[in-house]
Amino acid sequence: MAALIDGLPDAVALRCLARVPFYLHPTLSLVSRSWRDAVHSTELYKARKEVKSTEDFLCVCAFDPENMWQLYDPNQDIWLTLPVLPSRVRNLAHFGVVSTNGKLFVLGGGSDRVDPLTGDQDGSFATSEVWAYDPIVRRWAPRSSMIVPRAMFACCVIDGKIVVAGGFTTCRKSISKAEIYYPEKDIWVSIPDLHHTHNSACSGLVIGGKMHVVHKGLTTVQVLENMNQGWTVHEHSWAQGPMAVVKDSLYVMSHGLIYKQEKEVRKVVISAFEFRKRIEFAMIGFKDDIYVIGGVIGPERYCDIKKMSDVDALTLGSERPVWRQACPMTRCRGTILGCAVLKI
Repeated sequence: MAALIDGLPDAVALRCLARVPFYLHPTLSLVSRSWRDAVHSTELYKARKEVKSTEDFLCVCAFDPENMWQLYDPNQDIWLTLPVLPSRVRNLAHFGVVSTNGKLFVLGGGSDRVDPLTGDQDGSFATSEVWAYDPIVRRWAPRSSMIVPRAMFACCVIDGKIVVAGGFTTCRKSISKAEIYYPEKDIWVSIPDLHHTHNSACSGLVIGGKMHVVHKGLTTVQVLENMNQGWTVHEHSWAQGPMAVVKDSLYVMSHGLIYKQEKEVRKVVISAFEFRKRIEFAMIGFKDDIYVIGGVIGPERYCDIKKMSDVDALTLGSERPVWRQACPMTRCRGTILGCAVLKI
């Protein structure tokens, strides 16, 4: 087999290639067969970690187009498009999404496509399916299904493992079941149930290395203190609204303001009045910033709804945080169904 770079040992050449930004990897694969094999090898990604050239990408899925994911590269301010998620479910929504072990995971959920005659969600409200996107081979693959089908549930990564809790199995039945996934073994194991459930969607946040399950409209937060001992219940007077965690601090958008929530005290960070007319957007902590992505703006008539592809970022590192506009999504727009950070 030909050397990667003439005159250099392959181990050294691989570390040279590892320093090339990820967005240029498709171009690298066109240089030669040996470079193409290197770009799609696990060795290159191990080398990227060794030379500290890994990059963080923001992964986003919107309602339009169906089951499409894009990656945002903050260094280049560009969007990359992934292959369409090959789920059998049309307009997959209400799923969990996280990244671990160098892969993007999409878990559970059901169809957001409603039959106008029957009102059914395309025959599937909640599933147990799990998909993983591998950026090395650039394709999706099914993984072991969850023990319990669920939608609108909490989903987080703790110590490299995926924890899911709560949610709904049907539109009328909420559940307290929780389970953990081991990516390297591709297995799911049950863990202690939540103490209570609620007739509303729940979401998960990792603060201080612990998973927090938050139900919309409730002041109680369930915290996974220990995997064996299970959950503890805490009362918090947190502001209600979209939430994001940056450097272990919780930020909430509520009533046209961004708050930094410190225990039971909230501090105003900046105005977010321009987002008051926008709904169904994503808000996520990414690097040292907060990103507000997509969503819709709609007056009274549904036909007048404007599907957004805008991306706004709030820089928190300075004494006076400021909003800036990032490159809009190039393929996705409208309601954001899932958002996560992937390290490649």
